[in-house]
Amino acid sequence: MKKNIINLTPHPLVFMDEDKNILFEIPSSGIARASQKETKIGELNGLPVYKMEYGKVENLPAPKKDTIYVVSLLTAQAVPERQDVFVVAHPVRDEKGRIIGAQALAHI
Repeated sequence: MKKNIINLTPHPLVFMDEDKNILFEIPSSGIARASQKETKIGELNGLPVYKMEYGKVENLPAPKKDTIYVVSLLTAQAVPERQDVFVVAHPVRDEKGRIIGAQALAHI
């Protein structure tokens, strides 16, 4: 199945095969995010501790035929009813353990 893939994360998406060869790269087309509210609830070892609440997703376009949107995990979790929203899966790491790409997509 062939679909348009729109990257709504802040960085390019690099998809790789099992040998770490780049299959294709998708530049960012904007950022979809879940709104966020912080409430300070205390301190721990001198550091502030916040309760985080997430709400409505911002900057996520309406569904469009033959198009999927790749977003952050948090954003995808905020819209589980959307069949067109995905996250990257099966990260590929370099020799220092840094993520340099992915091999798959996942639906939440």
